[in-house]
Amino acid sequence: MASSPTRDRILNAANKLFYAEGIRAVSVDAIAAKAGITKKTLYYHFESKDDLVAAYLESRDQPNLKLFAQWYDQTDGSASDKTAAIFQKLAKNARHPKWKGCGFLRTAAELANMPGHPAVVVGAAHKKRFEAWLARCYADAGAIEPEGLARSVALLMEGAFSAMLMHRDPAYAEAAGETASAIVERACEANKGKQK
Repeated sequence: MASSPTRDRILNAANKLFYAEGIRAVSVDAIAAKAGITKKTLYYHFESKDDLVAAYLESRDQPNLKLFAQWYDQTDGSASDKTAAIFQKLAKNARHPKWKGCGFLRTAAELANMPGHPAVVVGAAHKKRFEAWLARCYADAGAIEPEGLARSVALLMEGAFSAMLMHRDPAYAEAAGETASAIVERACEANKGKQK
């Protein structure tokens, strides 16, 4: 369905509530109330709560990817430095009292018994887009096996998200960033060595 002011209001309300409280804890009634609409109006724009949960994650996809790209692009230095910066910025964000972790991972965890759920599909696609973007960055930087490197860095990112959520300690993102930076540097140097 095309965007409309009412649909956007519903999505904004869902974003705030789902991210703050989790998808199972938030009712359609609560979202309708926060959006200032009736439940009937909500169901006009979204066929079901499942549809709304998937749309919530879709609405986070591009803004999140753009933010990672911004952090990468605004950092001077090598691909290794830029990779470390992503993890450092993530750690900084995690220090904010309203930080609740990765909305995609949290939703997937809540729906672990429903692997085909539309929101899980959206979340998996988002994570694949992040990994593909990293692979392009590393290919541009001349890294050896950029796809495998991107997958390794993505795994470190997921581990950092999980550990920070579990322990409430942003130092996990900083530690993951040091490891990610080191493997990116090695991959770029290895390719330079092969080209000599």
